[in-house]
Amino acid sequence: MKITESVKKYRHIVTIVLAMVGIGIMAYYDYCNTTCSYLKGDIFGIDLKWVGSAYMVAIILFAAFKQTPFVRAMLAAGLGVEVHLYAFQVQNNVYCPFCLAFSIMLILSFIINYEVPSAWRENRHRMWLYFLGEVNFPMFKINKLPLLFFSVLGYLSVLLTFSGSVTPAYGQDSARLIPSLGKGKYEIVMFTDYFCPPCRKIDTKAEPLFKKLIATGLVKITFIDVPFSQTTPMYAKYYLYAVNSGVNDKELLRIRASLFSAAQVNNIQKENVMLDYLSQQMIAWKPYDEKPVFQQLSIVIKENDVNRTPTCVVKYSPKDVKKYVGDDEIWNGLTQLKTHLRTLKK
Repeated sequence: MKITESVKKYRHIVTIVLAMVGIGIMAYYDYCNTTCSYLKGDIFGIDLKWVGSAYMVAIILFAAFKQTPFVRAMLAAGLGVEVHLYAFQVQNNVYCPFCLAFSIMLILSFIINYEVPSAWRENRHRMWLYFLGEVNFPMFKINKLPLLFFSVLGYLSVLLTFSGSVTPAYGQDSARLIPSLGKGKYEIVMFTDYFCPPCRKIDTKAEPLFKKLIATGLVKITFIDVPFSQTTPMYAKYYLYAVNSGVNDKELLRIRASLFSAAQVNNIQKENVMLDYLSQQMIAWKPYDEKPVFQQLSIVIKENDVNRTPTCVVKYSPKDVKKYVGDDEIWNGLTQLKTHLRTLKK
C-alpha cells in the first residue's frame, strides 16, 4: 500500500481527527436511540468505553508530537485487540454499533499511517511477518521490528484481561411466579430497563393500549426488567415489592411510570433516596424474598435471547411467537395484535 506525499504530510492531523471521532463515539455509547444494547465488557474492571477513550487520547498525544513509530505501534496493538472483540461479538451473535464504528476509526488511522516495510524489498520470504508493516525505534536501537509483534501483544493482552457479557442476569436461586396483568391465551412480554429512554417512550405510548388489551380478557401482559444498568436490580426489587403489596392493574402501570421517572428524570441511584421517592409518590410496598423471582427473570431473558431493550415478545400460540425490537417495531406489533383481536369478534 502506497501513501502519497500529501497524505504523509497531513497524516498526523488526520490521525488526531479520527481519534477524536473515536472518543466521541465512546461518549455517545451510553445514549439509546432506538434500542439499548446489552453488550458489555471491561479490562481489569475498567469499562471498555473508558479504556477505548484513554487509548485514543494516547494516540492523539503521540500524533500531536509526530511520534509516528509509537502511533503505528499502538494502532497495530489496537488491531490485535479488535480481532478478539470482533470474535467475541461473532461468537455471541450480538453486535455493538458503537464498538464497530470505533474499530473503523482505528483501522482508518492504521491505513493512514501504513508504509510498505523495507524488509519486503530485502527478503520476500518474510512478507508474512511484515504484512502489517515495520517500525523503528532508534532511541532503543531497535530497527525493522514487525508491527505484527504489537498486534499479537495486543491480542494476548485483551485475551487475558477482557471480561465481557451479553445477556445480563440477576442470578440467584429457584423459581417463583413473575407478576403479570390480565389473563388470556395471548401473551405479551415486555423487556425493558428503567434507564433506557426508548423503553420509557414505548411504555408511555402503549399504556392506553395495554389497558384496552387487558380489558378484552384475552391478553396477559408481563413486564421483565432487564438489568443492563447497574441500579436496575434495585428498581426491579421495588417493582416486585409494590406488586406484592396488592395493587390493581391500573396502579401497577402507574408504578412503572413512576419508576421510569425516578430513573430518567430524578436519576435515583441510592436506596434511601428511592424509599423517599416511593413515599412521595404514595407507592406502597411489601418486602419479600425477591431472589427466586430474579432467577426466573434471568431464565426468561435468556430463553428469549434478549440483548437489546426495548424488546417485546407477542405469543399468539406456542408455535406462533413474534419478536419485536425497538419502540417503532413494538408499537406496530402491538397494534397488529389489537387488529387481530378485533377480527375475532366479527
